[in-house]
Amino acid sequence: MALHFQSLAELEVLCTHLYVGTDLTQRIEAEKALLELIDSPECLSKCQLLLERGTTSYAQLLAATCLSKLVSRVSPLPVEQRMDIRNYILNYVASQPKLAPFVIQALIQVIAKITKLGWFEVQKEQFVFREIIADVKKFLQGTVEHCVIGVIILSELTQEMNLVDYSRPSAKHRKVATSFRDTSLKDILVLACSLLKEVLAKPLNLQDQCQQNLVMQVLKLVLNCLNFDFIGSSADESADDLCTVQIPTTWRTIFLEPETLDLFFNLYHSLPPLLSQLGLSDPGNYHEFCRFLARLKTNYQLGELVMVKEYPEVIRLIANFTITSLQHWEVAPNSVHYLLTLWQRMVASVPFVKSTEPHLLDTYAPEITKAFITSRLESVAIVVRDHLDDPLDDTATVFQQLEQLCTVSRCEYEKTCALLVQLFDQNAQNYQNLLHPSSGVTVDITIQEGRLAWLVYLVGTVVGGRLTYTSTDEHDAMDGELSCRVFQLISLMDTGLPRCSNEKIELAILWFLDQFRKTYVGDQLQRTSKVYARMSEVLGITDDNHVLETFVTKIVTNLKYWGRCEPVISRTLQFLNDLSVGYILLKKLVKIDAVKFMLKNHTSEHFPFLGISDSYSLSDFRCRTTFYTALTRLLMVDLGEDEDEFENFMLPLTVAFETVLQIFNNNFKQEDVKRMLIGLARDLRGIAFALNTKTSYTMLFDWMYPTYLPILQNAVERYYGEPACTTPILKLMAELMQNRSQRLNFDVSSPNGILLFREASKMVCTYGNQILSLGSLSKDQIYPMKLKGISICYSALKSALCGNYVSFGVFKLYGDNHFDNVLQAFVKMLLSVSHSDLLQYRKLSQSYYPLLECLTQDHMSFIINLEPPVLMYVLTSISEGLTTLDTVVSSSCCTSLDYIVTYLFKHIAKEGKKPLRCREATQAGQRLLHFMQQNPDVLQQMMSVLMNTIVFEDCRNQWSVSRPLLGLILLNEKYFSELRASLINSQPLARQEVLAQCFRNLMEGVEQNLSIKNRDRFTQNLSVFRRDVAEALRSDGSTEPCSLDMMS
Repeated sequence: MALHFQSLAELEVLCTHLYVGTDLTQRIEAEKALLELIDSPECLSKCQLLLERGTTSYAQLLAATCLSKLVSRVSPLPVEQRMDIRNYILNYVASQPKLAPFVIQALIQVIAKITKLGWFEVQKEQFVFREIIADVKKFLQGTVEHCVIGVIILSELTQEMNLVDYSRPSAKHRKVATSFRDTSLKDILVLACSLLKEVLAKPLNLQDQCQQNLVMQVLKLVLNCLNFDFIGSSADESADDLCTVQIPTTWRTIFLEPETLDLFFNLYHSLPPLLSQLGLSDPGNYHEFCRFLARLKTNYQLGELVMVKEYPEVIRLIANFTITSLQHWEVAPNSVHYLLTLWQRMVASVPFVKSTEPHLLDTYAPEITKAFITSRLESVAIVVRDHLDDPLDDTATVFQQLEQLCTVSRCEYEKTCALLVQLFDQNAQNYQNLLHPSSGVTVDITIQEGRLAWLVYLVGTVVGGRLTYTSTDEHDAMDGELSCRVFQLISLMDTGLPRCSNEKIELAILWFLDQFRKTYVGDQLQRTSKVYARMSEVLGITDDNHVLETFVTKIVTNLKYWGRCEPVISRTLQFLNDLSVGYILLKKLVKIDAVKFMLKNHTSEHFPFLGISDSYSLSDFRCRTTFYTALTRLLMVDLGEDEDEFENFMLPLTVAFETVLQIFNNNFKQEDVKRMLIGLARDLRGIAFALNTKTSYTMLFDWMYPTYLPILQNAVERYYGEPACTTPILKLMAELMQNRSQRLNFDVSSPNGILLFREASKMVCTYGNQILSLGSLSKDQIYPMKLKGISICYSALKSALCGNYVSFGVFKLYGDNHFDNVLQAFVKMLLSVSHSDLLQYRKLSQSYYPLLECLTQDHMSFIINLEPPVLMYVLTSISEGLTTLDTVVSSSCCTSLDYIVTYLFKHIAKEGKKPLRCREATQAGQRLLHFMQQNPDVLQQMMSVLMNTIVFEDCRNQWSVSRPLLGLILLNEKYFSELRASLINSQPLARQEVLAQCFRNLMEGVEQNLSIKNRDRFTQNLSVFRRDVAEALRSDGSTEPCSLDMMS
């Protein structure tokens, strides 16, 4: 329905609802009206009406928003109309420089969009949208307000040119950005610097808001110029290893002139505090300064730095700055990260310094470590008394800082060790005194526990630092001194359970144990390490076997007493899992009594976290998978072919399944059943993950089939609308389908592979049919309720199809429809998902596209017999997947396309040679050929996409792209010739012959077939072609009109 606005008043009411209205319904209606206004033929006239006669700034903002959407459409307005809009806005802001800032910003964004999208538009051999810089210079000659508008135009244009619009081909964006960089960006930077020089030369009245605004906008413009993505790398701002700004060679002179850098230092000193942001007391300035310091070590070696005359003074100032920053622990932890990075890299470089000049790090590194330790301990009392957020709760930041500190702390380790020993003894003594009933004030105990938690983290950190720094026997002995104290604390804490317990200390202890494991327990360590000297005196721990016993005792204690604390349980289980990975450690672990106890008593009676009571959140059940993976690895060490031992191990799960079966039959306590099923599915998934041999996997399969798998089928059918229940069951099925280490290659006489596939087929079909009955779901529900389950089904199906343990031809031969049913379920689920969702949800795309690759490789008969709309859906999904940045997806798309194209090519090659007995196969191929003849643009579009990727984009999977491209060229030679001609003709005459030669070289020696030898030849040619074309397009500046668009 077209919306006809009667008057300006109605439009203004719409603006009020849209921008300042509080009624959600009215706002949604206003948004709908806005979309209708953009689509209506009256849009431009209404925008003009709002700009010229609107009484509020919101009316003008609405006009700017409509114009922005109008000029950004995929099908653009005519050139003349866009020029008129641009000129109108330029005149409008020139005549009304005192508009609200957000209106000016929005209108200038329209100009920037028009300029970017029309950058290569030519009329009368002129680039019609590149005159913008000349237009801006007129603004710069006017009043201060006009000057500000001119600078904002350049600033927005620079930002817009740098902004990647993912809805358009990235090649187009790079082409425009590169041309803008080469033709205009340097001029804009020079212009901005000259404006700043004028600011310095004549005293401006910076109390005047307009003049202040002008300086801010010019500085912003310079920053936008320097932030430009010069080489199309789209570098991640947070990754500071790649912090070189790749400025163009032509800019070299600007940066080498000393006055350029002096200009900004002089400005920083001469501008009032309001503009220079109060120095380092401003968080933004402080953060950037910390990043700047970190980059010192990124760009220079320590050996180079120490040779500089001012080095001793600079390193002293940096050390003082770091210590002050660490003492203000409550401020900017993200900025401190960069300071610690600097010291970590400096200290790590010490062994490699050849210079005789002193590096002074042995003086300052211990001070940095001391400042970190003391500031963290002092923070505890303030956090507890003032009820502030505890830094220890942000474990990600804490772990990151500790990992940086571990290297720094090993420099002059004696000093750090002495400090930690003194602090630990003092705090542990205070804590013991407070635990006596008469003296314990809760606040004091909490503070003391917080301090101990930090100390345990710090001891773990310095012990872990042994791996990052050259170590001596004396250092190992010091580690033993520190470790003794933590092991004593563990005994103290565990004897007081469950009365005296502290989550933060427990998490810190687990961090320490893990660091100690990595450093001193394992295959590579010499058994005579000095770390055990002191530990054997005090604790009787003489070697890593004794340490393992201590570890396992601690794990069992935690699992018994911390059942209701998910963070402690999950971290404990992760520790157990890490211990169970190495074979040598496993052999030692299974001899320990506590491990034997766990293998025989893994029930909720001994380990409460295995219970199903309502006090546990369903998400807490996830850790059960980790527990059973570790436990099963331990079981496997001595299991061999002992089925009785396996049955005994599975007894608690057998009891649970029998209980579920009874409840299902009697229909009561459904909530308990659900929780039991979730627990069982997670437990079994952990077990299945660890069973990597045929013998052990067969034991599990015989235990589950045929008794217990139908219970899981029943559960999926009953609870399909509750992903908390279906997701673990589907993930279990997906795990069972994985032929890891050939564990599913059953004996020749065994039907287990087919039986397993039939069960999976039933489950996928049941889930698929049920999930589609839910109807349409809201945007926030569609993934958890539907798409997540579909992606797991696809993952399971892919494992089955590629696992090589089922002969799928058998199903048709014996009239078994399980294979056909699961393929139909695949299609039904697929058609219920939009193409945008298919690519938007990464887990879904990473299960769908590899599955499609399996289907096109081994089951082309299924693909070519799809109904035309379904086949079109599949091919469109391939076409869209080719352009995605995810190389897993794009490579799968290339492979799938290659199989389809190869099948089609072979069918055409054999056409006419077929004897009568192959008529059925011929008819199937004929169907596909007929479909492609009806829709020739499908393959042509994909050829365009692949050529575009090769010529213009950063192609990360060139080999994958080359494979289908040859088939596409051989099937569409005429279209390929047109593509080639359009690219060559769009270039200046000087380049045309070079490009024509590149295309001739591409097909040189390539025959009219798809043999492996011929494909390899084409792949080699394509690699050379890509390099030569890139050089040809780069060799000459892009100053002449040309269009490199192969997508249109």
